[in-house]
Amino acid sequence: MSINSDEWLARFLTLHPRKIDLSLGRIQALLEELDGPHRQLPPVIHVAGTNGKGSTVAFMRAILEAAGRSVHVYTSPHLVNFHERIRLGSAGGGTLVSEQALVAAFAACEQANAGAPITLFEMTTAAAFKLFADNPADVLLLEVGLGGRYDATNVIDKPAASVITPVSHDHPEFLGTDLVGIAREKAGIIKRGVPVISGWQATPALHAIEEEAQRLRAPLLIGGQDFNCYEQHGRFVYEDERGLLDLPQPALPGQHQFENAATAIAALRTCWPELDVKSFERGIANVQWPARLQKLASGKLAERLPAGAELWLDGGHNEAGGRVLAEAIGDIEDHSPRPLILICGTLSTKDTSGFLAHFRGLAREVIAVPIAGEHATRAAGEVATIAREQELSATVATGVEAALEAVASRTWPVPPRILIAGSLYLAGEVLKANGTPPV
Repeated sequence: MSINSDEWLARFLTLHPRKIDLSLGRIQALLEELDGPHRQLPPVIHVAGTNGKGSTVAFMRAILEAAGRSVHVYTSPHLVNFHERIRLGSAGGGTLVSEQALVAAFAACEQANAGAPITLFEMTTAAAFKLFADNPADVLLLEVGLGGRYDATNVIDKPAASVITPVSHDHPEFLGTDLVGIAREKAGIIKRGVPVISGWQATPALHAIEEEAQRLRAPLLIGGQDFNCYEQHGRFVYEDERGLLDLPQPALPGQHQFENAATAIAALRTCWPELDVKSFERGIANVQWPARLQKLASGKLAERLPAGAELWLDGGHNEAGGRVLAEAIGDIEDHSPRPLILICGTLSTKDTSGFLAHFRGLAREVIAVPIAGEHATRAAGEVATIAREQELSATVATGVEAALEAVASRTWPVPPRILIAGSLYLAGEVLKANGTPPV
């Protein structure tokens, strides 16, 4: 009897006692049993970092597809369905992997693995490599899952480029709390002689990246030094040694997306200098990446809002993510003042205090909610306590729908702006409940 992809994923969870165990040995052995699909891939752009990886990948995909390239994409985590992690490139735009193809790849990996200990992410990454190798495309955009040096994706010997988006604190249980040490792990994706494109970095992180690039004689381009970007007359201007690109503003809102877009452009101009300005224009203007300051104008949850209210969704969950999110919401507030209600759920492994600190003086109230599922969710009461410690007014609701009902039950002289944030898992829960396709 055939089993579906969810059943395969549950099966893979039993193959290793630890959910995450950073190592390359297990996946390398499995890939060899699969006849080396990681050596049969199109040119790869490998992307590590703490924040902005997914958005940077989304910009690159949109630009390359606007140029007529077929683009494979591997990202994580997913928001609603696992299939979101694997996009197979084809002429005219890629599609998420089908259930049939995914199940077949999982079955092949299980047979090749023969019951050996292996983590879920390693198994699914091997399946993704097999799918990418079996389906021709022009480019593979490959996002690191966690860290870099010992992440399962780091088996590509010679990518076209390595990209490192801003490095900050996250996953301390695996990467520690030292920013320099974290940056060194991210810089572990750098390969000898392969160009490196770094986004805007804190000085200690940048020094660690520079040291690794110098050691491996990898040409390094640095955001804010070798390429730059700014807003001018409502346009997005990108600048490097080859000159200026005068582009429309990115379709993803927030000033931080200017830098993500610039990092994407720098990587693509490094790998494919022949790309024309029209491709950059169309890609920047039409990029989509769900749960990154996404406005939900319709759907089951949006229908619960008070008349005229706005509903925004973001997956930001760490201190740096809170900072750029608060800055982006602050910019929106400057142009269109409204009372801000933050509906927040976080995991117990995240810096909830650091995240919420940036909303002091910006959010009128925090409504804390739990996150459904089997994650290490932080109790809503604890989130509310942390919010109060940050001098934020806070209440508790049993879930997002209850929080929205509480907001809708009040009288608002000015319709509120409601932001749901704190976790990508919460964002996925919201998209599913709202009936909004995640891609």
